[in-house]
Amino acid sequence: MGNYLRVGEVLRSAQNRDPSVPVIDGYRNIHYVTASDTLPQIQLSKGINPIARSKGGQRRPAILIRSSPWKAGTAETPWHDVFDLDNGRVRYFGDHRADHTVPVGSTQGNAVLLEAFAEQQASNPEHRARAVPLLVFAAVSRNKTPKGYVQFCGLAVIERAELIEQETDGKPFPNYRYDMTLLDLSKEDDRVDWAWIERRGDTWRTAVDVLNHAPHSWLEWVQHGHRMLPDLRRRTPFPSGEDKPLPPPLNEGKGEPLSLFPAPRRPDSTALASPDTAGPEEKLTADLLVDRVRRLRIHQRNDQPSRHKPLALLWGLSRIAAGKSRLAPWRQFRDEVGELLAEFGHPGSSVTPEYPFWHLQTSQLWDVQGLPLGQSAKPHVSTFDRFNPRAGLSEQAAHLLGDPFVRSQAVAALRETHLADVDHHELMNRLGLAGYESASGVPDGAGELETEPGPASRRMVTLSRIVRDPELTTAVKRLHGDRCQVCSLQLSTRFSTYSEAAHIRGLGRPHNGPDKLSNLLVLCPNHHVQFDTLAIYIDTDDTVRMTADDTPIGQLRRHHAHQINEAHLRYHRALCGRDHE
Repeated sequence: MGNYLRVGEVLRSAQNRDPSVPVIDGYRNIHYVTASDTLPQIQLSKGINPIARSKGGQRRPAILIRSSPWKAGTAETPWHDVFDLDNGRVRYFGDHRADHTVPVGSTQGNAVLLEAFAEQQASNPEHRARAVPLLVFAAVSRNKTPKGYVQFCGLAVIERAELIEQETDGKPFPNYRYDMTLLDLSKEDDRVDWAWIERRGDTWRTAVDVLNHAPHSWLEWVQHGHRMLPDLRRRTPFPSGEDKPLPPPLNEGKGEPLSLFPAPRRPDSTALASPDTAGPEEKLTADLLVDRVRRLRIHQRNDQPSRHKPLALLWGLSRIAAGKSRLAPWRQFRDEVGELLAEFGHPGSSVTPEYPFWHLQTSQLWDVQGLPLGQSAKPHVSTFDRFNPRAGLSEQAAHLLGDPFVRSQAVAALRETHLADVDHHELMNRLGLAGYESASGVPDGAGELETEPGPASRRMVTLSRIVRDPELTTAVKRLHGDRCQVCSLQLSTRFSTYSEAAHIRGLGRPHNGPDKLSNLLVLCPNHHVQFDTLAIYIDTDDTVRMTADDTPIGQLRRHHAHQINEAHLRYHRALCGRDHE
């Protein structure tokens, strides 16, 4: 049997799941390809299809993920998955719906993906060897029918799982959003050997035996963990051949086709070309995105740069952070961004939201849709009022900003370059981006219950606190002898010495860092405050610098028994706007 799945290949997934038939309607039968004497027959009837564990088995053989654009945006499937195959990224939504009454993480699909995510977050290779691989498929149309065909997109690891709020027919509901990395399979000629999946389900097979059949990139991930994902991510062009690439996935918003790296838009009845742009659209990378943020073309009046574009762009970014559609109708933009301009714009500056609504297109990070052709190059506000077009971050920018790291870079670039003299704390809170102005983030909030009478006003509150491991902080401070890793100060108390353990990537929202030794620094109180408020950062060569002017103030002292995760240091640099890698 042809016991492999080839990236880019379309397979037949017929209702008649006869595993003895090699080809159906000119396409390989997926049930023939995956036929097994040890595993149950695979299912692709749902979006999330786990292969059952063998009785007493520790390893789940695999989870098959299927994304279908045909039902996206319906009551049955009110979300829109995003596939960026050229860059090895998939954004996939769980199976909680507005009509579900069970807890969001307990639906069958979310439960199995959260279990997989927990396995894949294991801190050592022994546990990661048991983690379940994800095999990603997308429904495609062939032979003039939209059903019964799937295209294999690759082998994936869940990089992030985030609880978000979605909306259908005006009704909000919670769900999980999973950001997945597609692994590079070039060493296997872009194939996954089904024998590996079979061995994973065989309880008599040792972990070593199973891994002998795994793809090279999976082995590297098992050995080194998530820190290797940037190097293991698939980045080669999508295979060409008889089969056409995947149809455009759908955006998270109203269901418009999404092509992450599209060809120039052809004229139609509902779109206008962006001003000051021409030619094919340049492939957007995270570095290019941040550079465009820094180089925004800002209108100046009386030698004073306008805040209109930066505030509108930050508003658009906040929608991505909240899991909302990237595009919003003009009337909503007018009201929400107009309030921002009135509150945070320069005193005496005109509140003209129509300016950034249209002219942000020059940034090449912004789209306007829904205006008929034939309008002037600078439509009047009455035109916006009449047609109520939609605007927001471009498809490419929205996809990249879904990554919390890239989002931190962009927020830092906007604040530092264009909004340095704004009350950042107030602005971030206003936009639902609280936490980006500090390394610690925002702890879980307090809910007010009642007010009690008394000499001084008091409130009863309920608190949800992040649980920290006190043994970790004790251990790391003991390793460094209570000496600051920046200045080596050992602060004496009456009976002992004192230092503080600082999380590099904060535990609070939106950073959601881990409470692990590799995410801790031992600092004196002064440097802890400076590190937490982003006044200092640690460069790639361990030089500690002032964020304001990059002046070096010391060298990070390391300890062989205290391994620091470099990804966390880079995340902190991104918050400071100082990630130059």
